[in-house]
Amino acid sequence: MSRQTVLQSLPLARNLRGRRFQALALALVLVIAALVVPSLPVTRTGVAVLAVVDITGSMNVRDYAADGRPASRLETAKAALRRLVTDLPCGSRVALALFTERKPFLLFEPVEVCAAFAPLDGALAALDWRMAWEGDSRISAGLYRAVEMAAGLGTDLLFVSDGQETPPLPAGQVPHFEGEPGAVRGLIVGVGAYGLSPIPKFDDRGRESGFYAETDVQQENRFGPPPADAESRAGYNPRNAPFGAAAAQGSEHLSSVREGHLKQLATVTGLAYAHLDGPGGLDRPLIVAATPRPLPGRIDPRPALGALALALVLGVLLAGPLRGLARRITPLTPTHRLRFRKA
Repeated sequence: MSRQTVLQSLPLARNLRGRRFQALALALVLVIAALVVPSLPVTRTGVAVLAVVDITGSMNVRDYAADGRPASRLETAKAALRRLVTDLPCGSRVALALFTERKPFLLFEPVEVCAAFAPLDGALAALDWRMAWEGDSRISAGLYRAVEMAAGLGTDLLFVSDGQETPPLPAGQVPHFEGEPGAVRGLIVGVGAYGLSPIPKFDDRGRESGFYAETDVQQENRFGPPPADAESRAGYNPRNAPFGAAAAQGSEHLSSVREGHLKQLATVTGLAYAHLDGPGGLDRPLIVAATPRPLPGRIDPRPALGALALALVLGVLLAGPLRGLARRITPLTPTHRLRFRKA
């Protein structure tokens, strides 16, 4: 009898060569590794950003869809921001501000997205058009002041709006930007569909009462010098009716994303532009447009090692009972039926 045959005949040798022993030995090695292996250093790229959300009336237009139902621009923007906060790596910081009339209002300064996730997510979920303190929507002025606010906070800027100026800009001219283009990095997000949609109208108690009509909305800005075609308008008088005698007509009571205007503002301020197609996908354009900020961190491999060791131990303990159960529920083969008949 050879030495190998003798060793194989011994119970201890058979146990050492068995799969059960090997699995338990590997589990022991994993447990020891979980006790001694240190956490691993890692560096990720995050952002520090001031998110400014337009809550003016046109953001109530329902030209998105969620779960098969119409969804407003504001609700879709809120969902996109909540998902963005979830997707940002730990160490990133987010501040939040509202925009209406001509300036943003800061709700809170930058907070870390993981440590303050619950209050940050709750604040985004609670945003409502009823928080607006004025009905005007001077997008250009609000954006310029948001750039100043972001510079003061030391963050980049995420400005979310449909771009509809109310009242319209005089002669459609974008106001002069006094800052330095590109001094603050960030992203302008255009919200809304490209086709015109009616703007919901609400009564004093916040109940929807229909849609704005042409006569409800200022169709032309008649402050400042008259436009170039003023003399050709009916009833023109250089002193008493420099804009003409007839009421202005237009489509300002309808709304779409004013992408051309927002892109022009992006060029003036040095910001990037992206259109919001749905409640997701903001993280990638923001990371590209924002200032890369290295975030030192650590990865702890111990939970994964411990979980793998536990899985091996459970596999060894449950292997026998599972095999026995499998034999009892296995259907009889034709050969087995024939043996039973002979017996």
